[in-house]
Amino acid sequence: MLTLSFMRHAFIASTFIAIISGMIGVFVVARNLSFLTHTLSEIGFAGGAFAVFAGWPALNGMILFTMLSSVIVGQMSIKESRREAVISAVSALFIGMGILFLSLSSQSASSATSILFGSVVGISMNEVWQLIYLSILVLVILLLLYRRLKFDSFDTIGARVSGINETVISVIFLLLLALSVSVAAQIVGSLLIFILLTLPAASAKYFTHGVARMIILAILFSLLGTWLGLLLGYLTDWPVSFFIAVIEAAIYVSALLYGRFMEAD
Repeated sequence: MLTLSFMRHAFIASTFIAIISGMIGVFVVARNLSFLTHTLSEIGFAGGAFAVFAGWPALNGMILFTMLSSVIVGQMSIKESRREAVISAVSALFIGMGILFLSLSSQSASSATSILFGSVVGISMNEVWQLIYLSILVLVILLLLYRRLKFDSFDTIGARVSGINETVISVIFLLLLALSVSVAAQIVGSLLIFILLTLPAASAKYFTHGVARMIILAILFSLLGTWLGLLLGYLTDWPVSFFIAVIEAAIYVSALLYGRFMEAD
């Protein structure tokens, strides 16, 4: 299997994406931003569709759209009372834009399928290097921001008292989340991106409570889902994103059962 260049590219890309998703996901869950991840997936679809229309690589369009809109959408939906309305309005708008760009494009329907559901086995080496560079950028910023981000995510009152600038931390994190959504969409597609950015982290919190341990476990769950998904996709010729979704959902159900067992005990 690994003698095939496209499978080697897929495993390299999925490894970096899993690491990013595991790290970012822990803070997404802690900050209750799963809703924003879902919204950014629709924005990423519109960006990818625009890139197809403009003749760009899909990743470039996703990055452009998600980075520009992440802070605005995040700030609009902070208040829980209007969160559902904002999500519905923004999702509908960007899905409509994505459909428009695809209809105006001269590309085939396979382009839309790749944006929506991922096309990891079709990633070229140049795209792999682009993913690696972006992943390293996200990881470096996360490491530099780690202590303040952890404080602000898990102890907001303490962070406020300590004088941490919550607005700056929030804006930087939203930009990192937008970049992660765009990068990870190469594996599972824009419609299923919230799987890797939420389920591994949500599962990890049932097995451990330390932030660093949660991150490690979330990364391991992400790696398990992507690597096993690639293997099963290769063996069956079924969509890789389907297997990733099933595996991560199974891990999450197992985590829920484990948590219930520990509570009963």
